[in-house]
Amino acid sequence: MKDLTKESFVEFISSERKVLVDFWATWCGPCQMQGKKLHEAAEADADFGARIGKVNVDYEQQLAVNYRIDAIPALIVFQNGKEVERFVGVQDIARLKAALD
Repeated sequence: MKDLTKESFVEFISSERKVLVDFWATWCGPCQMQGKKLHEAAEADADFGARIGKVNVDYEQQLAVNYRIDAIPALIVFQNGKEVERFVGVQDIARLKAALD
């Protein structure tokens, strides 16, 4: 999993492969639950983990505004720099993995 900033975000989402970006905050309980699930999935499946980026909305507020994040956790699937799917709230790992396939 890669921590993303405004400097690294565009390059990360511009991949031809689908990538997942988790918009989260340290004070958000559901974000912590989602983050733990994502971390466990990344450890269990290296290929799955290579496709996850995280944006801390407290540090990267402009990215949150640009992508209309009004509730967290928010998870967005990107391909070639374009949003292809969005999830809000804690999601099941199988559902997220299916969105990346």
